[in-house]
Amino acid sequence: MRILIAPDSFKESLSAKEVALALKSGFSKALPDAEFDLVPIGDGGEGTLDALVENLNLEKRRIRLPHAYTSDGSVTYASDGQTAIFEMAEICGLEQIPKEKRNPLSLTTQGVGELIVHLVQSGIRDIIIGVGGSATNDGGIGMAYGLGYRFYDSEGQSVEPLGANLSLIKRVSSQGKIDLSATTIRLITDVDNPLCGLNGATYIFGGQKGLDPLQFERVDQSMKQFYKAFAPEVLHLTGSGAGGGMAAGLVAFAGAEIKSGIDFVLDCVNFNQRVKSADLVIVGEGRMDRQSLSGKAPVGVAKRTPSGIPVIAICGSLKDDLPDFPVAGISAAFPIIGQVAALDQVLASAKENLYRTGLNIGNLIKLSQTL
Repeated sequence: MRILIAPDSFKESLSAKEVALALKSGFSKALPDAEFDLVPIGDGGEGTLDALVENLNLEKRRIRLPHAYTSDGSVTYASDGQTAIFEMAEICGLEQIPKEKRNPLSLTTQGVGELIVHLVQSGIRDIIIGVGGSATNDGGIGMAYGLGYRFYDSEGQSVEPLGANLSLIKRVSSQGKIDLSATTIRLITDVDNPLCGLNGATYIFGGQKGLDPLQFERVDQSMKQFYKAFAPEVLHLTGSGAGGGMAAGLVAFAGAEIKSGIDFVLDCVNFNQRVKSADLVIVGEGRMDRQSLSGKAPVGVAKRTPSGIPVIAICGSLKDDLPDFPVAGISAAFPIIGQVAALDQVLASAKENLYRTGLNIGNLIKLSQTL
């Protein structure tokens, strides 16, 4: 039996590679004769960089940015001198912000623009940005500020590029922006949500970033009015709501092109060829919910798996808003949490819980072979 294990990272817990290794150890205990192909992946959010480095033959590098939220202001990107890739999440992601300090309206994406400028000035001509997992909701205006754009209110006063100030902006100046005409920017996203509306950046992702639901309508309207005035073409663009509207900002201010994160990564790891020899595919992510059906890694893998090869999802938790399985090409889904516990304890025991779940499913497979 050949098992292909292609999980995403478990947010704030384990990398995709660590998840794959833990699952393999459980399955191999139950199925010692099985062969395994580990394909750690990402879909544009956290872990995407690690999933792509080896397959694109890139070298990791570090740089310190004035507006990155890491402990020392330094972030990782990968490059071969012509192409570079980085994750928005490392610069201004949820993992960088302590829970008690999360407020997407007062956090900036300026560091993203600063890194783009550094890459362009270093001679990079192809930039790939993983957009997802952000702690921000500024529509990408912080990033634009980092590129050299400036924002002004009705009285001509400079406006700080924060989500809280979107409604104040009445004029945008591009006079000092960096020249990107010789640079291709592709952003890979883990969702297909539009920028605004009930399925947009604020309503769908604002809560997990610390935004009060009572603020959703006002914040959403501010973002809508800003883009209606300055770049209306992005308002209904598929995926423009990714990264708290960062996708919209990159398209509007940097001429970027939106790509499906999971499809981009699967192409890079040669998934279509590798899956042909599999008898079973295992996918996973930290939390699977209805949102997972909109471009996230597990469903993306399932869609690329040939019919006749079963796909099983193993996740940190399963939300009750999911329909009954099978759904979206996934035959069954299993949560790894074994008992009620505090979140910190659940995150810390993820590796052991993955091992145990892999072992139990492996034992079920072995039992089914005797029936």
